[in-house]
Amino acid sequence: MDKSIYSIAKMDCPSEERLIRMKLDGNPDIKNLEFDLSNRQLTVYHNGHIHPIEQAINSLNLGMKKLATEQIEPSDVEEASNQRIVLWAVLVINFVFFIIEISTGLISKSMGLVADSLDMLADSFVYALSLFAVGGTVVRKKNIARLAGYFQILLAVAGFLEVIRRFMGSEHLPNFTTMIVVSIFALIANSICLYMLQKSNSKEEAHMKASMIFTSNDVVINLGVIAAGILVNVLDSNKPDLVIGSVVFIIVMRGAIRILKLGKKE
Repeated sequence: MDKSIYSIAKMDCPSEERLIRMKLDGNPDIKNLEFDLSNRQLTVYHNGHIHPIEQAINSLNLGMKKLATEQIEPSDVEEASNQRIVLWAVLVINFVFFIIEISTGLISKSMGLVADSLDMLADSFVYALSLFAVGGTVVRKKNIARLAGYFQILLAVAGFLEVIRRFMGSEHLPNFTTMIVVSIFALIANSICLYMLQKSNSKEEAHMKASMIFTSNDVVINLGVIAAGILVNVLDSNKPDLVIGSVVFIIVMRGAIRILKLGKKE
């Protein structure tokens, strides 16, 4: 088996990763793919000729450059199944807390919790689409990606409109206790996800490292919502909640737009 490493200049988010996976889907010579988004590198484990694989990646115009190719033992890719188990667990935790946070956010009238729930949903899409990339047709996966992108945009726009309405309307304080308590539980959940990823036997692999980066960002957002809840109580104002909500909505919107743009490429 061979291992080929590529620099992908324009690969800096999960959207490009999904696009590459969809492009290479169905190639029987590919045994595994590893993505290092922070360093913009792709590692391909393969048998046979690499030329068709390189042609497929080049067709995406993401700035591919080959760095190295070497022979390896097949046992080096046997950890894929363990990665899938960990990623499924992280996916389920994220989706469960999306439901919890959006429900409590609407009840407590906290835009911070609603926005954080959408970030959890966006992460669920990232993990789900990555796992879906293992099987299924290219058309099916592109349709899933588009659906995810449109759904995230719809929710983010609705959230922004509500933030504007609350900024312009009468002051209405969210329930800061609910904000803090739910965010603490979300923080614990994301900490558990981070622990699971770090304890994985495959934690040094690029894809798992990227997953740890996503989860670490979630921890920071959870801390931001907790801080906003404290400021709502101290300042007796809903502005901290609206500010943190706006910031997270921007993050969700940016990711959704990139998914749609890349998902439309052939």
